[in-house]
Amino acid sequence: MRDAVLWRKQSHIIMMLAEALKVDAEQALDLFYSTKTYQQLSDPKYGLQLMSDQYIVDNVLMEFRQK
Repeated sequence: MRDAVLWRKQSHIIMMLAEALKVDAEQALDLFYSTKTYQQLSDPKYGLQLMSDQYIVDNVLMEFRQK
């Protein structure tokens, strides 16, 4: 069940990211999977799963700005 909840959370984050970047969902998915934030979200030791979707999107956008 926890995997299903995380999958839905990631889906929502990807759709929010697509909207913020004005790209389609497939591009947003590729971009999201290439981030450190995604790696941390996938690892429970960081606790990122407990943060809001908007917080995570903001982290991803900040990560893009720093590149």
